[in-house]
Formats: sequence, structure tokens, C-alpha cells
Amino acid sequence: MPDLLGVTNPVPGHDNSNINRNLPVSPGDPRIQNAPDLNRVVRSDNRTEQQNAGDAASGGQALRYDSNFAAFLQRLANTPELRDSLATLFAMFEGTVVSSGIEEGLAAEMGALLNMLKMDEGELGKFLNAQLANGTRFGGALFNILREAYASGNSESVRSNILQFLKKYTDYSSSPHIQGNLLRTLTRLTRAIPASYGSQLLPMVSELEEKMNAGDRQGALKLLQSKILTFLSGYTSKTNDMGLSRTLISMLALDVSRYENGGEDGLLQAFHQLLAGSPVLREKLGSLPDEALLRLLDNTSFAKAEEGDRFAGQLTKAAHSALQSGAGKEVQEAFRNIVSAFLVNESVHMPLNHILLPLQWEDRMVFSEMWVDPDAEENLKRGRGDQENTLRFLFKIDIQGLGFFDMVLTARGEQVSVQVFCPERVAPFSRLMQGELSRILTENGLTDSGVQVRQMDRPLTISGVFPRIFEGENSINVKI
Repeated sequence: MPDLLGVTNPVPGHDNSNINRNLPVSPGDPRIQNAPDLNRVVRSDNRTEQQNAGDAASGGQALRYDSNFAAFLQRLANTPELRDSLATLFAMFEGTVVSSGIEEGLAAEMGALLNMLKMDEGELGKFLNAQLANGTRFGGALFNILREAYASGNSESVRSNILQFLKKYTDYSSSPHIQGNLLRTLTRLTRAIPASYGSQLLPMVSELEEKMNAGDRQGALKLLQSKILTFLSGYTSKTNDMGLSRTLISMLALDVSRYENGGEDGLLQAFHQLLAGSPVLREKLGSLPDEALLRLLDNTSFAKAEEGDRFAGQLTKAAHSALQSGAGKEVQEAFRNIVSAFLVNESVHMPLNHILLPLQWEDRMVFSEMWVDPDAEENLKRGRGDQENTLRFLFKIDIQGLGFFDMVLTARGEQVSVQVFCPERVAPFSRLMQGELSRILTENGLTDSGVQVRQMDRPLTISGVFPRIFEGENSINVKI
């Protein structure tokens, strides 16, 4: 820990109280690293943390220390393109029989995944709707009421109660995932600590799994808190193990906290507190009994889509098989990039919905990502409540044999504008594409408010299309 107070044992015969007393210290002096600055917290060592606060998504390689959110945007910019990684991966397996670096089991997993991508127009619509539902946890009538109350309410206590309920619902709906995390972390712990301790922990893990499978949440929580964490705390105090086990125990404690926070009783208590503090919500939701609320939350479109998302499940199985079974280096690197991109793209920092659309269309492989901002202009906050919100979509599309396209679609009600940025080989057909896009909009009852197709100079950035992610109220920007 840094010596923040400067309290040290004095060195005999050496008085350093007068050393450097008269030398001025200036935060702006370029010769001095990490000079004291009363406006921010700095490190105690000789490392300069503050960097230029320019566009964090510009792709600079230096790590940001001054802002968590800026560092996140930097990682977002530096993350390999998910679309590119998927295209590379599927190109390896398309029509491939088991070859060097590709094990038979992984080839079977990838074959099943490739078969899912063969879609017609109807199947594509279902796949898109499933992706949209799976990417929107807070969807449905209940959350629409809460969203409206949060946007129009002037009481900070009401807003705080809404956020507290949503936090508990998030952990409640993630319970199966959290249970899996707990068991996986504990299993790793049994191997990370000495065998004499691991053999004592292993029966506790088995008992925990039995309670979870039986639906005994309270019993599982009691076992975690009173027995397992106590045992691990005793192990740490006896051995002072600062290795992998310490990291795993920290992860375990976080998941235990989320597991406790996601219980039914806490969720219902947060809902009752929400109604007690808001007459408007009490009027709209006061007649909803506890059983009906739980049934409603358990049958949201998000819950149903998550259970039926076969593509995500198959991709996860293939990634697990590749990363655990020692597949070839190129295959493993592609899967690592995919997992990394998913983790960053789905970060809670992002006020955007992210949807993946890989498919095989008329013998061409198409890899597309779609980013959606459902509130590109929040009219309720800007005093224009009579106007419909503006929705903005960014499509990044890689079509086999044609190249890479960017498309920005902006919609307000029935008025839609489209901008397409195409590869050089497609640019001569720009006028034809404009006409076809206008026709498609008109045939679907939409008003063409501007369609442009032109050659791409450089790929669009997410931050360029959605500048709202830089606004403080739409992000987390904690200075450290």
C-alpha cells in the first residue's frame, strides 16, 4: 500500500525534514513526473498517469489511467472486429474435413454452427427478432412503465428505487449464470490451492451443487457464506497465499454477493419499496400481486429468447471446445478475439444494443453486426415530448465476394434516411442501389427522407455514429 501519510521509521543519524523544503513543486513542470495535483488523486510512485483526454476511441496504445470509461472506449477501439474474426473462423471450416490443428470434435461443433447460418427470408426474420429480444433485458410493458417514470420523475428517491429494483432484477434473472460461475470458480479453487486444502473444499462444492440443483437457494447461500467463505478465509490467513487463489476468492465473493442480491424476497421487497415511494407507479402497478410479478419477470421476451438462442449456445460450445482441447493456434486466436469482442461489446458501459447477424444468403456468406440506439434523441428530456424518438442503426456488413459495407439508418416514426458506404468495386452501381433502397422503403409504408450511396473512404467508428456514448449521463466516467 502506498505511504499516503508519509509515516515511516526514522533513519538514525539522518534528518530529512529539511531536504527539498524550499524547492517549489509545480504540476506543470515537464521535468517532474507525477507532481502533486490537488484536483486529482495521483500515484505514489514515479509514474505519470494523466494523458491527453482526446478521443478515447482513436486507438492509442497507451493505457488510460485517468478515466475508467475512457479506458473502456480505448479497449473498444482496439478490440479486433467481431465480424472479421467470424469471417476468418468460418472460412477455415467451410467445407473442411478434419485437418491439422482442427480436432474431430471441434469440426463437428463448427459444422453444426455452419448449418444454422443457412437461412431464407423467413428464418432470417426469426433470427433477427430472437437476437433483438435476447439483447434487451428490460423489455415489455412493466419496464416501459418504469422507463417512463424514470424519465419524467423529478424525485431522486423514486429514481433510486427504480434503479435498485432493476439491479435486483438483473441479478435475479442472471441466477443460473451466477450459479454456474460459483461452481466453476470453486472447482478451479480446488486445483489452485494445495491438495490438503483442496480435498477439504471439494465435498463442500459437491454439496453446493446438490442444493442448487434442488432449487434450495437459501441453503446454498447459507453454505457459501457460513462454511465455504469461512474456510477460504481461514486458508488465506494461514498461508498468506497471494497467487491465483486470491483472485479466485475475490471473484467468488462478488458472485456470492450477486447471488444473495438476486433472491426472490429481496426482489419483491424492492418492488414494494418502489410502489410505496411513487404514487404514479402505485396507481399503475399497485394491483399486481407478488406471484403475478414473478410470473411476468420469468416470462419476459428476454428470458424466452435466452433459453431458445441456439446459435449463441452452439457458438459457446465451439469456443469452449477450441480453447480447452488444444486446437490450432490460428483457430484459438480467432475464438479468443470473438470472446473478447463479445465481452467488450456487451459491456454495461454501452447505451447501445448490439446484434450479430452471420448468415449464408444465396450461397454467399454474410457477416453483419448491427448497433442500435433506441433513444438517439431523447425528446422527453429535451422538452419535445410530442415528437417521436429518433432511432439510429449502424450496420457493418461483410459480403463474401463483394467486400465490406457500412450503413447508417436513422428513423423517426415513418421517416427514414439511409447512408450506405460501399467498397470500390460496388461504387459504379451507387445510383441503382439508391433507387432500390428508396423503392424498398416506399413499398413498406415508410417515407424516404434521404438515401445516399457512396464509396467508403474509411470504416465508420461506433463513437462517430453514436456520439451520445461520450455524454456523462449515458456512461460511467470515474476518475481514479
